[in-house]
Amino acid sequence: MDLHHRDIHSAGLMQLTGVMTNTDVLVLGGTGRTGRRIVRRLHNRGIQTRVASRQGKNPWSWEDRSTWDTALHGASAAYVCYSPDLAFPGVAELIGEFAEQARKLGVNRLVLLSGRGEKGALVSERAVQDTVAEWTIIRSSWFAQNFSEHFLLGPVLRSRLVLPAGDVLEPFIDLDDLAEVASAALVEQGHAGAVYEVTGPRLLSMLDVADEISAATGRHIEYAPSTAEEFVADVALDGIPHQDARPLAELFESILDGRNASVTDDLERALGRPGTDFTEYARRVAALGIWSPRIKASA
Repeated sequence: MDLHHRDIHSAGLMQLTGVMTNTDVLVLGGTGRTGRRIVRRLHNRGIQTRVASRQGKNPWSWEDRSTWDTALHGASAAYVCYSPDLAFPGVAELIGEFAEQARKLGVNRLVLLSGRGEKGALVSERAVQDTVAEWTIIRSSWFAQNFSEHFLLGPVLRSRLVLPAGDVLEPFIDLDDLAEVASAALVEQGHAGAVYEVTGPRLLSMLDVADEISAATGRHIEYAPSTAEEFVADVALDGIPHQDARPLAELFESILDGRNASVTDDLERALGRPGTDFTEYARRVAALGIWSPRIKASA
């Protein structure tokens, strides 16, 4: 067990109601998939929130360190995420620099989004754990929303999931659940020092996922196990460049080996309810028409 991993099955991981006062929370990537969900929840709780993104009131760029101080100044806590993935080369150094700058500016509570089963992400986690006084690590399994808001939306619209995933099982998590846990860790007492491995309530293969989306949409979605090269070529149809797709393919080949083929009760203990099942997610997304193929107008 990670020596920094607090016993989350103790009384420390109960429904926590004590909320920090005089809180000003910075949300990196606040217009992104996890960030915007966290911002919405914090606003609903009346928490002063600042959104840092490439465009907006608080400009933010990992590559432009001149944007860091402005975003951090005056904040009491920050949600930290890195896209495409925390385990990519060079990211740990960036995370470490950011954590140190946060500490210098008095931001001593950081909530870091990490990847479950990703050895490369552990270095970034350690950089946060060794720097700030209060930290929470949220290790997430595969996002269900990858199929509706990210790199797998195109394949779903083409009715063919091309992935180097074999028949491995994964506990897909709904991002709304993850955002609820992150929001609590940012403003409630009792989460400091916790490593939460959040998962959905059951395991599914990619074939199961294709069947679930098929049932929700009334369309036949095929799952085509692929090589890394085939995956990269497929997502290129959606404009995802090789330099982004290739590291993703390599990550899939690494972690999709069964290491995450288990569910945890971390999310249920944190929220006091089970996580959202993939079936519910699929029905919700299908009702929005997101998975309805676009009909191109004739020339």
